[in-house]
Amino acid sequence: MQHDIFRQRRNQRLIFFGVLIALTYGSMVLTAFDPVAGLAAIPRAFIWGASSFIPDEAAMRRLPRILQRLQETVLVSISSATVASALGLVVAVLGANTTRPHPWFSIPTRAIASIFRNVDVSVWALVLLFSFGQSGYTGFFALFFVTFGFIVRVMIETIDEVGTEPVEALRASGASYMATISQSVIPACLPQLISWVLYMIETNIRSATLIGILTGTGIGFAFDLYFKSFNYGAAGLVVFVIVITVLLIEALSNTIRRSIL
Repeated sequence: MQHDIFRQRRNQRLIFFGVLIALTYGSMVLTAFDPVAGLAAIPRAFIWGASSFIPDEAAMRRLPRILQRLQETVLVSISSATVASALGLVVAVLGANTTRPHPWFSIPTRAIASIFRNVDVSVWALVLLFSFGQSGYTGFFALFFVTFGFIVRVMIETIDEVGTEPVEALRASGASYMATISQSVIPACLPQLISWVLYMIETNIRSATLIGILTGTGIGFAFDLYFKSFNYGAAGLVVFVIVITVLLIEALSNTIRRSIL
């Protein structure tokens, strides 16, 4: 019996890898991709990048303007993450099995979170371009929608993991619905919420760079402008500043997480 189960699982793995290899080979044939030429181009790409993207003296003179664009990107990322997290927590409380006022709240809440979360941030930016054009509002709402969907989903799961015992104990003592949420659910979920907010701020800063290219705002616009004008030194400085900023924010968020968890 165990031998048959083992053989069945082995055959399933072989079929899976066979299909995966067939799909990979078919994709290479359809796109005329040459893996040998691709691998041979990697050293040339590194040499060209090292020689072209090194910031020079002219690029360093643009640093104040780049930092101003970076500040815009960071502020939009933080504001979209915090506002979306605050509203997402309210919606998650209404949709979680532990705290929902009525079972009918769960389905639309989870559906909204799924739609907002699964639509990519670049797609939201393209859709919002028709309404707001190339402005900061486009980037803010694109980041807001994705963050909102993500926070609603993870906070619903976090609230349900807390358990019903504290909620039922407060309800049995005669506490109101709002008192139960504020005295039991929110304190228990707050450390996780802060951790997820910090994570979304990091993610939004990375995504905001791409959105800036589409919307003509922030640090993404600066990179796109310098790159298209063949000013590779300034474009390399933009990349360097973005990397340093992301690393600093990640280190700061990790420190905050260790202090609250």
